[in-house]
Amino acid sequence: MEAVFRGAKEFKQEVFDKVQLELNQFGLWIYNANIKQLVDVPGHEYFSYLGQKIQNEAANQAKIDVAEAKMKGEVGAKLRQGQTIQNAAMIDAETKIIATQRQGEGKKEEIKVNAEIKIFENLRDADVAQANAELATKKAGWAQSAELAQVESVKAVAIKEAELQREVELKNALTQTEKLKAQYLSKASVQEANWELYKKQKQAEAVLFEKQKAADAQKLVAEAQLFAKQQAADGELYAKKKEAEGMVAAAEAQGVYVQTLLQEFNGNYAALRDYMMINGGMFQEVAKINASAVQGLQPKISIWTNGDGSSTGNGNRTEGFAEVYKALPRLFQTVEEQTGMTPPSWLAGPPNTQKLEELTPPLVGRVTNTQRWV
Repeated sequence: MEAVFRGAKEFKQEVFDKVQLELNQFGLWIYNANIKQLVDVPGHEYFSYLGQKIQNEAANQAKIDVAEAKMKGEVGAKLRQGQTIQNAAMIDAETKIIATQRQGEGKKEEIKVNAEIKIFENLRDADVAQANAELATKKAGWAQSAELAQVESVKAVAIKEAELQREVELKNALTQTEKLKAQYLSKASVQEANWELYKKQKQAEAVLFEKQKAADAQKLVAEAQLFAKQQAADGELYAKKKEAEGMVAAAEAQGVYVQTLLQEFNGNYAALRDYMMINGGMFQEVAKINASAVQGLQPKISIWTNGDGSSTGNGNRTEGFAEVYKALPRLFQTVEEQTGMTPPSWLAGPPNTQKLEELTPPLVGRVTNTQRWV
């Protein structure tokens, strides 16, 4: 709707184009057309308000355009004015810089020339001073040579006088020496004896001092050894105390352990004893001891026979004694073979007519010598 008021021609052309598209189907063509101006219905002034709005917007936009153009003009003028001032200031600064550079270069050249002049003057002054110094040195050398010659002449006379005086004093000293030798010869022997006594006294004092120091050292060593022994005794006592405390603690723990086991076995001391013997490995130790006791032994088992063993059956009591007496020779023979002990001479020797059967079987465990009569 606003397009009608803003651009009537554009709106009209757009309507023609869209209507022409529809008319093309029927072969019709629009040559001319007019759009009637829209008017408000009484009581509804929409189009008038819309027109006023567009007019006001156009007026405001015109004012904005005028103000913007005015602003651009003023800003451009100020910009041109500022650029003019900046360019002028820049040119002035460059001019001052160039002028200052030119002045500095002129001063440098002036200072350089003045320095060269000063150096030349200093060189001339140095040459003059060197010439003056050489002249003064030569004058001093000449004066020194003159004074030295004068002093040498004076000192030569003094040296000659000193040599003569030394010879006189030497003669006097020799005379005085001979006199003193005669005077102090007796005193020398006395002083020598005193010196020997003094040396012996000092030697005795030195020996006494060394013995005192040795005694002090031995005393310190003895005190140190006593202190060390006391410390060792204290340490041993402390260790014994700790060991006793450990044994007491172990005994208490063992008591608690045994009491706990006894409670677990319901007060059965026999079961507790068997458990502790098994747990302590006592049965294994007993077996080891028994095995080591018979290790390496080779016992003999002898079987004796004294005939067919028949009896008369009369029940004579002397037959038993006769059988025992017959077994004695074989018993003595076995004892002699196994222990190396011979029977006394008053006993009869073992007969050689009886048959002896010896058996030596392999043994495991503890085996004792056994004899069986048949």
